[in-house]
Amino acid sequence: MSNTSYSIKENSHAIVNQGGEKKVMKKILSVALSTAMAFSMFASVAFGADAKLTPEQQFNALKEAGIVSGFPDGLSHLEQALTRAELAKIIVNSLSLEPVSGVATYKDKGYSANHWAAPYIEAATQAKILEGSNGLFRPSDKVTVQELAKVLATALKLEVPADANNTASAWAKGYVAAAVEKGFIPEGINYQAQATRSQAVVAAHAIYEANQVPTVKSFKVVDPKNVEVTMSNGEVVKVALEKALEANKETEIKFTYQGKEYTTKVTYVTTVAQKVASVKAENLKEIIVTFDGTVDKASAGDEDNYSIDGKSFDKATVSEDKTSVTLLLSNSTASTLVNQKQTEISLKNIKNEDSTKTFTQKVQFTPIDVTAPTVKEVVDLGTKAVKVKFSEPVREADALSSINYRIDDKAVAASVKYAYPDTVIISTTLAEGEHTLRVSGVADFSGLSVAPVENKFTTVVDTAAPEIKSIEADDLTKVTVEFNETIKSVSSAYANASSRKADKIVINDNKVTLTFKEGDRLIQGENTITLTGVSDYSGNSADREGKVTPVLDTTRPTVTNVDFDKVGVNFVAKIQFSESLKDSTAINKDNYKLVDADGKVASIPGVDSNGHPVRTIGYNETDKTVTIDFGPKFDKKYTLQISEVEDDAYIGNEILPYSVVLDPAGTEEGKISRVWLETVPGTVNGKYVYVEFNSAIATTGAGSALDSAKYSFDDAATTGTVERTRLTNKAENVEPFSTNTVRIYSEDVNLSVGDELFADYIANVDGEYLTDGDYTLNATINARNTVVTTSGDVEATGTDSLKLKFNSALNYVSAREFAVVYDHDGNTVTDATYNPSDYSLSDDGKTLTLKFADGNKLPSSFAVGSLKVQTVGGATTQTRDTFGNVVNINTAVVDKIAPEVTGDMVVAAIGANQYTATFNVTEALTNKVGSAYINSLFSVKVVDAGGNDVDVTINSVTAGSTLVVTFTTTKEIGGVDTPYTINAADFVKVSLDSNPGAITDGANNSLKTFGQSRR
Repeated sequence: MSNTSYSIKENSHAIVNQGGEKKVMKKILSVALSTAMAFSMFASVAFGADAKLTPEQQFNALKEAGIVSGFPDGLSHLEQALTRAELAKIIVNSLSLEPVSGVATYKDKGYSANHWAAPYIEAATQAKILEGSNGLFRPSDKVTVQELAKVLATALKLEVPADANNTASAWAKGYVAAAVEKGFIPEGINYQAQATRSQAVVAAHAIYEANQVPTVKSFKVVDPKNVEVTMSNGEVVKVALEKALEANKETEIKFTYQGKEYTTKVTYVTTVAQKVASVKAENLKEIIVTFDGTVDKASAGDEDNYSIDGKSFDKATVSEDKTSVTLLLSNSTASTLVNQKQTEISLKNIKNEDSTKTFTQKVQFTPIDVTAPTVKEVVDLGTKAVKVKFSEPVREADALSSINYRIDDKAVAASVKYAYPDTVIISTTLAEGEHTLRVSGVADFSGLSVAPVENKFTTVVDTAAPEIKSIEADDLTKVTVEFNETIKSVSSAYANASSRKADKIVINDNKVTLTFKEGDRLIQGENTITLTGVSDYSGNSADREGKVTPVLDTTRPTVTNVDFDKVGVNFVAKIQFSESLKDSTAINKDNYKLVDADGKVASIPGVDSNGHPVRTIGYNETDKTVTIDFGPKFDKKYTLQISEVEDDAYIGNEILPYSVVLDPAGTEEGKISRVWLETVPGTVNGKYVYVEFNSAIATTGAGSALDSAKYSFDDAATTGTVERTRLTNKAENVEPFSTNTVRIYSEDVNLSVGDELFADYIANVDGEYLTDGDYTLNATINARNTVVTTSGDVEATGTDSLKLKFNSALNYVSAREFAVVYDHDGNTVTDATYNPSDYSLSDDGKTLTLKFADGNKLPSSFAVGSLKVQTVGGATTQTRDTFGNVVNINTAVVDKIAPEVTGDMVVAAIGANQYTATFNVTEALTNKVGSAYINSLFSVKVVDAGGNDVDVTINSVTAGSTLVVTFTTTKEIGGVDTPYTINAADFVKVSLDSNPGAITDGANNSLKTFGQSRR
């Protein structure tokens, strides 16, 4: 980089730059904001791509912009040497600095505030771009080429190389090299010679042009995929990103504004979670999932969003800072972790706090329980019971055994109650005063027992019945009452009237939860909750009453996850919601509609004419999941629209309309996409076998694709039963070649093209085994020049375009290596050959669109099989995939060219007030549905010369070699519809407003919509 401060002494004066004040540099940053951006467009202005303008023409452009002026004789005199005064004016005007008037800081003879160059000299001085020496500026002194280079390089912050080698003075070599590279001065001249006005003009023109480009002023990250960029002219550019920004990381983005590409760096600053930071278990019943930021409490606190094979969870507790979740496994042997054994937990549908990211992933962790439980606290419950809380979950059998507890070093004849996971209540009579509790034999779920340490506590006589501390109600069905002490029992509970009893009473320490059935729900206003026989462990009992106004559930349900997969041969969607649903709305078929990309009802047997599912919809209340079976026919991407589904709140909350794309391609079973063979140069029998899978593969663990023992082949030369032969015996000969491909080295002489290759127990990167009915995948081995094939139909989407989808990403394409041949009658004579002029390739490299120019366009219609696309280079074809495999195809083209109207509309009278509008079309058409429906798709507008609308009735639409719309015109005169004759000055417009497959060509392509008018 260039230095931010410099000073050169040459011919008793200096040219310097040390920063500059804002008042005179208001726009210099706009020029220097992005050297890469500005000079990617203008680097070669002087001597490269934009050398169309001569220096004289550039001078005239600058003169018109007021940056330079000619001599009194009207000429530019570009051949003359450049003076310091002229340089000052050029620099100030080129950088849009404000001239400084009324000031003269130098003492040169004849120099004053009235000097023609004084405003420019003073502005350049204040900006620290130019500076005098010993109080003199010397306006008439000549500037050398290398001095000009240094001023340009520093003012525009050009990259200045440290090792430049040219004929400039030692101090100037780097600056000259920078200016030469950007095209501001020519290479190989005498850099120590006086600079000409021509050289200054060429550089100034490039600077001026660059300064016309708006620059990036600031940015705002709306969300990880959307950024708003404010330009220097005040306009805001909304940039939608294909790839979401990583949190708290500076990222370079590109966008186009006013036809120019910009690059800037942005940072998405957030404290919400972006990843799972850790998963750990320090005992065998609790798992702590920690995130790197805050999470959504509702989804993170839903235990159904976590799973471990064969185990279940009791609850998920989100920490107060919302950065971690503690999962409590159920109290059963089956739901106990195994100490020091790697375990995998699945997380799904967990959102971060601003819902910009949803965590659906698997995380491996190893439980490590090496710490024995301890007594965390001992709390007296009066003189008849004591509560013991442990530091971690303990086993129920140990906790319930009274012999494991000694009070004042005496065995206790006590009743022990266990509350999973870590609490026991010992009921025994105790005297007032201090006591000592010793616990032994109580073990955690790894078998580590509590150390027999004494714990002191003090008992006090309790003569007061429990009192209510707080009471809360949730949506008319659930009431939680918190008391001031641990509750032993509650006789009954009801709301408002004794007849509206609680269906369930659950006691958990000092909290009592009441659940009410449908017919006994609370009212929406204030309720009186009565609990009878509320008893503590001292035998104190009383009826307690409290008032509560329920907080209604007003949160709409949302879709948290959609799985679309094949179950057997049927395509099944499983939609999980954020909360429990009202059954009647969850299974109502009318609430689900399947449509295509154009919004039309899907044409598959699994839905009716309105797009609603025809099979019974299932709803699982436990995991809040709706299951829709669409049957075996699901031919392409469709959109499932979900609406009017309600949660099970007393006053149901309805989901906002939600849409999700269901893609059958994503339901594809695991398989080997392709296998090809390549001879290894320099070996006798060495062969590389490339095996490409249809998903990214595991390279570690049990499902690793790098295990040579998993690969075998069946020699195609043999007959009869399959005889699988190990492909290699050397594990080191299997290596990853890409995320979904391995390369295997083999010297087996029997291995050849045409053999069948097998791969057993291969897993994807998520650890799920790839299966295609079983765990053995197979594919035929191809040669390199036959392995790249088209995937699906090759479609002519227009007379100027042909779309090919390949089974592999292409790395290099040559359009001239493709040809489309046409043979209309199937004989050996080719009717025509069409050669593409250009192409485009999709981002994933798998979809190639060949383009055809005027005079060489494809036919607008053709019979099935009559049009084929071929590669013409054979094995030498340069169009290849990312692995270097040759594209070699000869594939029939499917007609997907939509017919369209051509030429001008012809309106003709066929009766007194009856007319036809006739249109030429690119190919013959057919009406596919009834005339009434087709008529409704068209509109005809007639306006008379006075600007009055004429009533029009469409009588018929005839589709064939032409398209003919017949219509009648009338006009209301004196309250009576009267036939109207169209005049030459009248406006007539005929439009096809929509066409959902009603008028098509022979290949069932819909006629394009149109609108034509005449006056």
